[in-house]
Amino acid sequence: MDTNQVAIVTGSSRGIGASTAKLLARNGFSVCINYVSDAGAAKSVRDQIIADGGHAMVVQADVSSADDVARLFSTVDAELGRLSVLVNNAGILMTQCRLEDISEERFLQVLKTNVMGCFLCSKEAIKRMSTDNGGTGGAIVNVSSVAARSGSPNEYVDYAASKGAIDTLTRGLALEVAAQGIRVNAVRPGLIHTEMHASGGESNRVDRLQSKIPMQRGGQPEEIAEAILWLATDKSSFVTGSFIDPSGGL
Repeated sequence: MDTNQVAIVTGSSRGIGASTAKLLARNGFSVCINYVSDAGAAKSVRDQIIADGGHAMVVQADVSSADDVARLFSTVDAELGRLSVLVNNAGILMTQCRLEDISEERFLQVLKTNVMGCFLCSKEAIKRMSTDNGGTGGAIVNVSSVAARSGSPNEYVDYAASKGAIDTLTRGLALEVAAQGIRVNAVRPGLIHTEMHASGGESNRVDRLQSKIPMQRGGQPEEIAEAILWLATDKSSFVTGSFIDPSGGL
């Protein structure tokens, strides 16, 4: 596929974001790899894409900062062209604990990155994609989580709450911009083999819990990327306000 389209994937220096950036590039997208702190990892993803014949650039930006997000999008405008696809993947997960042990500072930090980041990036994307603004439409794919349904009790209800907010934002925004040529959908991954679990203090969490998954295994980032790719392209042209749960049956 040669789309000649432009995609921003936030938080794409590792895990699901990195796999998504690579897959979009293999399908003809010019991709902006966004990261907040690990420049080396982001550049490695870019280099892999270029080595495979794709087109990619790297932009550092904290998605919870309105100024950083504005700079991210203006840089893409100047260097890659009009935005076609936004994948709101950036998110953080803190150490496992019960709610009474979660500080106000931690809760706000999770909400700022996971929810405010999605809001700020979507706002900038709509300015560029909306047919009301002279755009040609586009697709926004939000990365939520099955935690939005499970609540993640005794581990990280703050993270789960942030993903519940993403689900509501996805549905509401999809209805708001449907007539402007923009589709908004979400994926809700289950237990996936990524580095994020180490941030929660248990790097082998997927292995510990995989017996509870109907398919008896954890997922791979590449499997989530395939769902995101479908939602990002015209193959899902009549799909908006919808959710795909690549979770092995959870």
